[in-house]
Amino acid sequence: MTDIFDVIADGTRRDILQLLLRRAADGDGGTSVTQIVSELGISQPTVSKHLKVLRDSELVTVREDGQRRFYSLAVEPLEAVDDWLVPFLVDAYGDSAPDIDFSVPPLPDSAAHAAEVVGRAAASAKHVVQTALKRLGA
Repeated sequence: MTDIFDVIADGTRRDILQLLLRRAADGDGGTSVTQIVSELGISQPTVSKHLKVLRDSELVTVREDGQRRFYSLAVEPLEAVDDWLVPFLVDAYGDSAPDIDFSVPPLPDSAAHAAEVVGRAAASAKHVVQTALKRLGA
């Protein structure tokens, strides 16, 4: 599965997600590609490309009605982002932090260090692979 942070890093995908969120608040049964194109002013192929990424990362669901597809926001994958951000908000606000349900205990120092080492190794490996693919012209 694609890293959720890579998916939401793209501004167009964030715009699509915000549009779907607004339309969900209006109680619609999904938003068509045509509606997204019209409201965001971007091309249909671009919208379709970004919707595929959002579908693959399970951030949107699709409902088919004949030839038309209607997209809706699926918030569950965003919970991973929320879980990652909460500790930073708590640190930033200190005792005046808004009420946040943070029931996961912090990692022991050794586990946090191991996670950091693994994360850095993964980032380094990703860079090496991307560089190799660029050199190969892929």
